[in-house]
Amino acid sequence: MKTIRRLYFYAVAAISIEVVLWGIITLLRSIFNANKIIEGTSTLAQALSLILVGVPIFLIHWLWAQRVSAKDDEEKTAGVRAIFLYGILLGTLIPAVQNLLALINRTFLATANLYTYRAIVGGSQTWLDNLIAIVINLLIAAYFWNILKAEWRTLPETENFAEIRRLYRFVWVLYGLLMTIFGAQQALDYAFTLSTQNVLGMIGRETVVNAIALLLIGTPIWYFSWRILQDVLPDSAERESYLRLGILYLLSLGGVIVVLTAGGNLIYMTLMYLFEGGKSFTEFVQDIGGPISIGVPFAVLWAYYGKWLNQQFAFDENAPRRAGKQRLYFYILSIIGLTATFFAVSSLISVVIDLVTSRGYLSISGFASSLSSALAALVVGLPLWVMTWRPMQAQALEEGDSGDHARRSVIRKTYLYVVLFAAVIGGMISAGTLIFTLINSFLGGETSNFTKTTLNSLQVLILFGVLLQYHLSALQKDGAGRADVLESKQEGYKLLVLDNSDGKFGEAVKAAFAKRAPKVPLTVLNVKDGIPDDVKADAIILPGSLALNPQGNVAAWIQSFGGSRLIVPDEAAGVWWLNDFGQAADSAKALAEGQEIRPQSSARMNSVWTYIAYVFAGLFACQLLFAVLMLGVSMVSGF
Repeated sequence: MKTIRRLYFYAVAAISIEVVLWGIITLLRSIFNANKIIEGTSTLAQALSLILVGVPIFLIHWLWAQRVSAKDDEEKTAGVRAIFLYGILLGTLIPAVQNLLALINRTFLATANLYTYRAIVGGSQTWLDNLIAIVINLLIAAYFWNILKAEWRTLPETENFAEIRRLYRFVWVLYGLLMTIFGAQQALDYAFTLSTQNVLGMIGRETVVNAIALLLIGTPIWYFSWRILQDVLPDSAERESYLRLGILYLLSLGGVIVVLTAGGNLIYMTLMYLFEGGKSFTEFVQDIGGPISIGVPFAVLWAYYGKWLNQQFAFDENAPRRAGKQRLYFYILSIIGLTATFFAVSSLISVVIDLVTSRGYLSISGFASSLSSALAALVVGLPLWVMTWRPMQAQALEEGDSGDHARRSVIRKTYLYVVLFAAVIGGMISAGTLIFTLINSFLGGETSNFTKTTLNSLQVLILFGVLLQYHLSALQKDGAGRADVLESKQEGYKLLVLDNSDGKFGEAVKAAFAKRAPKVPLTVLNVKDGIPDDVKADAIILPGSLALNPQGNVAAWIQSFGGSRLIVPDEAAGVWWLNDFGQAADSAKALAEGQEIRPQSSARMNSVWTYIAYVFAGLFACQLLFAVLMLGVSMVSGF
């Protein structure tokens, strides 16, 4: 109930403060802007209504939140409160930065005697509009910044606030990085345009002005945000953060994907220029400016954050876990390379089939586009797949624990089964198309491209068959090697089950092991009969009631046992197994109120808001990455 109440109050407070904020901005803009006064009273009425409605609603909910936070440590350290405070900072500081960018951008354009409406943001605004928005947003941000500073000095427990603060810092890194990359791309694109024709005084010069404004604002934001995150790396919590690892994955993989895509487009354009001709070298240089201007900034991004991703892997001292993190990176790139290679090989074979069966391909211009795209995909995809798949396959073929961990990896299994799934489904589709073509021709249906369609369906079916067979063989080798190693380990592990009842506990354990671990040797002893002196075991399994109340020499034997103890909760009257002190407090409160105890995973409950914040951060990061990718596509394709 507290969580729902907390969510309600902070959500209403966040919405109402934004309503008040933009109501004040609109009011001040209408007062100081003569044009808006002339427009009528609707703007003024709208601003006043936002303020008059928003202020009391905000005060009621915010003052309640402040009051209960001062009285209750649980409220003070709640993740919802941390999300609210850092979210308000983002909701005020980012608009302030955007207005600053608009102000600087238009100033630069006016200085260059260009139309200010060509600014990348805020082209229709005035300097007064921007200044008002900057000042009001900064005032609100300053208030909540002081609240947040005071919170950090008095927090009894900082885990939730530390997680959200880390997320807040990474949002600024991504925000600054997006502007920096976009600015660099625009500058490089303009450089290629400038090198091919005289554009001074023509439409296009605003590109470099916009780029300078983006770099001037975005680069410092990125630099200082990233510097703060680097300065806190000596803290183990920061070094081991999964949020940090995820952001580094996102930036490194995003850089790889964009660079490879831009590289493929560059190769395609080069081959088209060589095959078709018809374009001057100047036009060719201007065309390749798009993919180069995208690829260069992302290549720098890949190189820089790829280095930090490797450093992040090295922070983990657990060798299997460290290998697993690296494995995920390699398999993602491997499946991208495999997809591009498969498409390239299939396209090349299709070009050959078209050459043999179609008269339209008698001239080189007839197949230049298909051949160029296939070769570009092959040049990009095949090296990527070979460089990422071979190390993973060699790792899986190793003897010993490292090879065993690689073969048992969930990431590897997922990769192999995804490829097998794609091969089976693709094979079904191509086989269906082939059979349909043959039956349709036999029954006298339309057969205008019978030979071409049949051969293309057949070559795709063969390729999917090769893909299926190769990866199925890899999966079978993994299974055989894993089974031998695991069976030998299981057979050499001795397990002892202690039963203190009528044998039902021992029988239940044996039934479970028969299904889940049949190779593990299991010995069941009833403690009522005593424990032999010569009994040996690597681990023991005992019911919770026996662990709580061992009798006689059994207590001394259990206490002196040096192996692992696996305790299974049983139906001991009045005994509840809890995870931590928080659950103990909640359970005691429930008992005092006459309620039934229902223990839950505390780790899950404590981190639920952190996970929600991570989801929103991931969506924000994906949105930024998607925007960059769409920018790249638009720049290359010309749309």
